[in-house]
Amino acid sequence: MPKGKFFYLFIGGIIIFLLGLLLGVILLQQPVKRPQIPEPPAAPQSPAVAQEEAPPAAVPLAPPGDIEPPVSMLMPAPAAKEETPAAPAPAIKAEFQKGMNFVAWTSAGYSNSSSISAMEQMANLGINWAGLVSTWYQDKYNSTSIYSVKDKSPTDESLVFAIRKLHELKFKVMLKPHVDIIDAAGKWRGDIGFDKAEDWQAWFDSYTAFVLHYAAIAARENVELFCIGTELSRASVNQGKRWRELIKKIKEVYKGPLTYAANWSAEYDEIAFWDALDYAGIDAYFPLVCSAQPKVEELKSAWSDWLRDIEAWQKRINKPVLITEIGYKSLRDATDEPWQHVGVGELDLGLQVNCYQALLESFWDKPWFYGVYWWYWGVNPRMGGELNRGFTPQNKPAQDVVKEWYNNKPVPEKIY
Repeated sequence: MPKGKFFYLFIGGIIIFLLGLLLGVILLQQPVKRPQIPEPPAAPQSPAVAQEEAPPAAVPLAPPGDIEPPVSMLMPAPAAKEETPAAPAPAIKAEFQKGMNFVAWTSAGYSNSSSISAMEQMANLGINWAGLVSTWYQDKYNSTSIYSVKDKSPTDESLVFAIRKLHELKFKVMLKPHVDIIDAAGKWRGDIGFDKAEDWQAWFDSYTAFVLHYAAIAARENVELFCIGTELSRASVNQGKRWRELIKKIKEVYKGPLTYAANWSAEYDEIAFWDALDYAGIDAYFPLVCSAQPKVEELKSAWSDWLRDIEAWQKRINKPVLITEIGYKSLRDATDEPWQHVGVGELDLGLQVNCYQALLESFWDKPWFYGVYWWYWGVNPRMGGELNRGFTPQNKPAQDVVKEWYNNKPVPEKIY
């Protein structure tokens, strides 16, 4: 190759090398661009809240049974606002009750074919409310422990059978727990009481357990009315605060209407907790001192003084009134001390008829009167009869009075 041409190629290579070196330096001085990972979009925020609070925990399951859980268990609390008072619970509408106490004193007395037949007898008379009685016992009037007695207290299974069968037959039910004394020695349930506060508390602890047991059954079986006690005169009059505490506990378990069956003497008009109940109940064994064989009008006249007392009391407490228990033996002179259970004396079926008629004529049209539960209908359909001197109207002429009034007498408009 000629020397001149070689020279020019050498010079050109150097120039190309220098240019490449310069370009590399320029490229190394540029910033390196890395791939960008997109950020998640920010959650929208209320202009009034700087940062959203954590969401509430999962809603817990409702507690077992029929007790409605509190609202705070069902939904998260609302944002803080001006407080609004809670709405009052809706008032329970009073209902007129064409009643009969339905009673068994054996463990399985309510749950057999005879009992079903007796229920059907009641239905045929137009009875639409059954007062279902369950009796527990305490040893003496000043004992503090109440318990069921085998073969004397209905089992829960027997009681529930009766409730379900009565409902099937279109009855409504008042569940009515009773307490009786084993060794009475001249005392009765109205005498149950104590001199020491700790004994009262021990008795009320036992009584509360007893009553709440049946309140739970009433709730589960959709019983239409619950009676919180019967004729516990000394306790109801002297221990009003403890009764109010008991009523609060019952209402936590059973949401239906409540009553109490007060004795006619020195109790019904001295109780101070009627305002906490829905019906005021009287076991109305008022003495109607008359002739040996009084007619209906004479019996109504004997009722007139008692009615004035009852109406004055009812006006004071402003509650619908139930006669939660009343009965008359088929016996001469049964009106003098109608509470006496001993059926000794001359048989008189007509007096029982007149007593039923006089009571219904005296009370039926009173605007505050909401029904009566007669004492009593037995679980044996052959009970009573025209030779029976006892209280039951079963298979006696008095049941015809019940049938006539319950089936044919219209219920007048009532005030509640």
